[in-house]
Amino acid sequence: MNPHHPHHPSTDDAQPLLRPTSIGELRLPNRVVMAPLTRARATNPERVPTELHAAYYGQRAAAGLIVGEGVWVGEQAIGFGGVPGLHTERQVAAWRQVTGLVHALGGRIVAQLWHTGAVSHPDHLGGALPAGPSAVNPQETVHTPYGRQGTVTPRAMTGADIERTIEAYAAAAGNARRAGFDGVEIAANGIYLLAQFLNRRLNRRTDRYGADPTRLPLDVVDAVSAAWSARRVGVRLSPYWTAADRPPSAPPCGAYPYTADARTLADHDALVAELGRHRIGYLHLRGRAPGAGGRAHAAWFAEFARYRRLFDGPLIANHGFDRAGGNAIIEAGIADAVSFGRPFIANPDLVSRFALGHEMAASDRATHYGGGERGYVDYPVWAGAETGSETWPGPGRG
Repeated sequence: MNPHHPHHPSTDDAQPLLRPTSIGELRLPNRVVMAPLTRARATNPERVPTELHAAYYGQRAAAGLIVGEGVWVGEQAIGFGGVPGLHTERQVAAWRQVTGLVHALGGRIVAQLWHTGAVSHPDHLGGALPAGPSAVNPQETVHTPYGRQGTVTPRAMTGADIERTIEAYAAAAGNARRAGFDGVEIAANGIYLLAQFLNRRLNRRTDRYGADPTRLPLDVVDAVSAAWSARRVGVRLSPYWTAADRPPSAPPCGAYPYTADARTLADHDALVAELGRHRIGYLHLRGRAPGAGGRAHAAWFAEFARYRRLFDGPLIANHGFDRAGGNAIIEAGIADAVSFGRPFIANPDLVSRFALGHEMAASDRATHYGGGERGYVDYPVWAGAETGSETWPGPGRG
């Protein structure tokens, strides 16, 4: 347990998830965090969020904190359709409508800054090759305007490319502030640019960004923090990412480059310890799925506790939590808050469902990525029934 964040059991009867806390400079009324969810509704040519985005986030404003969907930091970052950006004036103005509504409803929202790096495709970049740490194909599947396609071998980023990328993150962070967000989260998780630099199978550089895989994420943290207090900056990591985390649609591959091993974990350890010294607002940690590899519940929590010892700051735990698991990891003093992704899709009133012990509605997977209102803003709050079961059968069924 982190000695700087001792656990003091509450004297009230509130579930741990429902107790207030502070995350960096943000005071949260509860510890139910909405995880970033790509929903691909910004289908206009300028990738501008719309009134649908405002309604969607407004419906979920009871979350202790909303981490908004990943947003592009620049044109070179793009690697998925329908995702909004935060690098033009029109995008900034449109996001201001979203954040204004969330704030009017009492919520807090941060922007997640996203760059796909090598996991993009020429079809997203006007025919140009995507750029990554080295000229190594990440062996992923990309959704392009012409359907699913395999990734190509990217070009290795030059020093000038890296400088421009850091500047793009800094500019997007400044735009987030002008757009009314309460802070920013840097996406260094999954299979995307900053995670690529942390992956020695993909990062074969011989310069300082290869000698120290943590350097680019830390340079981005410093650049982003210049636009905010560092206590308004979070970082999301997924050190345990493996081939099991690939989407079912991905083609089979041999030596999958994104595989958690001792070297990957050591590099993440070094980064997490350094993030603590940078005094960022929080660490948003995606762990392995509960029960992965037949592990017991205690082993799942122990992996989060390991990072709690390394990081001197608030920790948000993520991946596979339900209400019971979220309450347990907070009560144990391992996490300060827990983020929920998929449960928030069909349950805009997730906080009240947790508070009242109501069952969760199921989401329609066919509408997770793309579409309009259906499966996005049409999930109602719990209405009850004599049987105590859900009255909402789910979108498209009844």
